[in-house]
Amino acid sequence: MVLRARLLVTLSAVFAVLGLVVASPAHAAVDRQRPQGFSWQLLPTGSTSHFRGLAAVSRQVAWLGGYDGTVLRTVDGGRTWENRSPAGASTLQFRDISATDATHAVAMAAGTGTDSRLYATSDGGRTWQLSYTNTDPAAFFDCMSFSDRQHGLVLSDPVDGRFRILSTRDGGRSWRVLPNAGMPPAQTGEAGFAASGECITTLGRDAWFGSGGGAVSRIYHSRDGGLTWTAQSTPIVSSASAGSSASRSVRRSSASRWAATSTHRRRTPTSRRTPCSVRSGSAPPTSRPAIAPVSRSCRVRSPRSSRSD
Repeated sequence: MVLRARLLVTLSAVFAVLGLVVASPAHAAVDRQRPQGFSWQLLPTGSTSHFRGLAAVSRQVAWLGGYDGTVLRTVDGGRTWENRSPAGASTLQFRDISATDATHAVAMAAGTGTDSRLYATSDGGRTWQLSYTNTDPAAFFDCMSFSDRQHGLVLSDPVDGRFRILSTRDGGRSWRVLPNAGMPPAQTGEAGFAASGECITTLGRDAWFGSGGGAVSRIYHSRDGGLTWTAQSTPIVSSASAGSSASRSVRRSSASRWAATSTHRRRTPTSRRTPCSVRSGSAPPTSRPAIAPVSRSCRVRSPRSSRSD
């Protein structure tokens, strides 16, 4: 079955290339006249924080997470953004955020030791519950994914030689560390990427996350909600700043396309601060909506940790 699947993929690629080669000038002219399908608009947020996490709930509702303990929310398609940051969290980096509607959201802070935390709100961010604080100095929260309103997983860098998984069954109000007996040993230097919450994804009881930093980059897969995992090596280049990552898609037909913008990538943060913005886009009615990848945004005075991935 594996060989057959690979053969089908190869043949599909060959036919696609052949189709491009034999396309006539007339066809090319028609393609050039077709609308691109996407348009983007810069949406000022009024914030100077460095954005990392984005949760697009619908065409009207989206949540943003960033440095300086920043959480923003829009309920009007990005025309205006409200500061919904948790109290007492100004030193944290909210590198991932997940939301199910305009009132329920979970924000994940990444950092060493107690800087890795999880917050939950059920009133649109007016108040937040600190639902979990990491106390292990070896742990570093990388990313988070929910398969439904109640069930979610958080990935941490390896602790005692294995990646750590946290699980919730009540929408993020409480979390527990899952046993690591079913997790393959990590390679030396292997870690997740705490960039934009995209290194883990879930679908029902299945979960996947990507890693880098080791001898090879790997994809981990669980079929039982995060209790046991298998690891598969990939040909993706692995280094301290490169590796594999999971990706997410939105299966909601009402979700619009959003993306946090960036004017630079992997640059050392400086003291220069510029207002941050978000791009929102619309797709043709016939296309399937999805969340665009989130990239890092504005510069900050100083990161809370040495990790800039």
